[in-house]
Amino acid sequence: MTAPTSAIRTRFAPSPTGLLHIGGVRTALFSWAYARKHKGVFVLRIEDTDLERSTPESVAAIMDGMHWVGLGYDEGPFYQMQRMDRYKAVIAQMLESGHAYHCYCSREELDAMRAEAEARGEKPRYDRRWRPEEGKTLPEAPAGVSPVVRFRTPIDGVVAWDDAVKGRIEIGNTELDDLIIARPDGTPTYNFCVVVDDWDMQISHVIRGDDHVNNTPRQIHMYQALGATVPVFAHLPMIFNDQGQKMSKRRDAVSVVDYDKMGFLPEALLNYLARLGWAHGDDEFFTMDQFVEWFDLANVSPSPSRFDRDKLLWLNAQHIKAAEPQRLAERVAAFLADKGVETANGPALAEVCVLLKDRSQTLVEMADQAEYFYRPLVPTAEVAEKHLTPEDEARLGLFAEGVARLETWDQASLSQFIKDFVKQQGVKMPQVGMPLRAKVFGTTSTPSVDAVLALIGREEVLRRLTSN
Repeated sequence: MTAPTSAIRTRFAPSPTGLLHIGGVRTALFSWAYARKHKGVFVLRIEDTDLERSTPESVAAIMDGMHWVGLGYDEGPFYQMQRMDRYKAVIAQMLESGHAYHCYCSREELDAMRAEAEARGEKPRYDRRWRPEEGKTLPEAPAGVSPVVRFRTPIDGVVAWDDAVKGRIEIGNTELDDLIIARPDGTPTYNFCVVVDDWDMQISHVIRGDDHVNNTPRQIHMYQALGATVPVFAHLPMIFNDQGQKMSKRRDAVSVVDYDKMGFLPEALLNYLARLGWAHGDDEFFTMDQFVEWFDLANVSPSPSRFDRDKLLWLNAQHIKAAEPQRLAERVAAFLADKGVETANGPALAEVCVLLKDRSQTLVEMADQAEYFYRPLVPTAEVAEKHLTPEDEARLGLFAEGVARLETWDQASLSQFIKDFVKQQGVKMPQVGMPLRAKVFGTTSTPSVDAVLALIGREEVLRRLTSN
């Protein structure tokens, strides 16, 4: 073992049993930010000892999700299944020191203990019949039975810690039993592996969801038994959906992949997740550099947060406005490709994004609006009936004849031509602008019509104006 370090070292340790969900991303974000704030180290560890549920696809989803949100790690990824020899060595050490012992109880015996405790109205627990004690005679080990290894939990007193989010927490040792740290086949269990990993990786701050609070007293006992420094624990509050219920994979969009597919920018999602349980005054919109500068565990609330999709949409719109057009174009191009829209022969998509970035809450919305720059949409019957009457069509024919003679095809020239045409026709601007939008774009909801016409180009605009 290396010597303990005073440097800040945090970790994100997901289990590869599904997609990377937003609760996990917030945990990773807070752990990452705390390490960055203190010039420390952020470690990625994959806790893959659940062989029945862990899959390579889930590992890939975690790695892809971390890459998409941009939370870079300094060490790892480390995989628990590659550390089995280390766990077995520590278990042997604990058996030798007397901090662990073999238990030969069968499933039937454990079920009987549970039934008897419930009949007495007590909390079901292991009765420690195989726990060595001074002056106690243990049963004879049954032949052919592979034992589990149990940790020897202190019987008296309390285990306490000052949680960086929830404050002082004390739990009586009488509430804890001797947990299993190795199964009959020798594979170690979750709570044990976590302790050894955090010890070996010199994790100074364990930042995780408050569903892990009940694991903490057991883990503290094991740190102490190993002579390891107990890290600082910070348990983050739960995230509820808009109904006030814990977010569900079946009911709620909770995967990072979901938000990517829905057209959210990663920095917008991180900005929003940062505000779930943490605040810096009234600041809502900020960059990750600002978040790192401001972040402190002391400002994390212990109360659950409620997910507000409308607030996320608002933040996404702000980040879209602030994003570089070329970056937006690269992502919007993928959404357009999914719709079968070819952009190679149309206007530069980055220029289209400049026009649309103030009008879009998501990149999917932006792609939907960008479509008419590359192919005309079919106006709805209501739009056609209102804005493409025979009188409108006749006026658009005159418009086409005049605009075709423009020497220069740019926004300024088109703007002046439209104004002159409206005056010449003796009508109001909407009587030209709305039919023009309906005919050329297929929708009446667009940015400034002269800007859109300029981008689409003379040839394509005239083709659309003269088509039936």
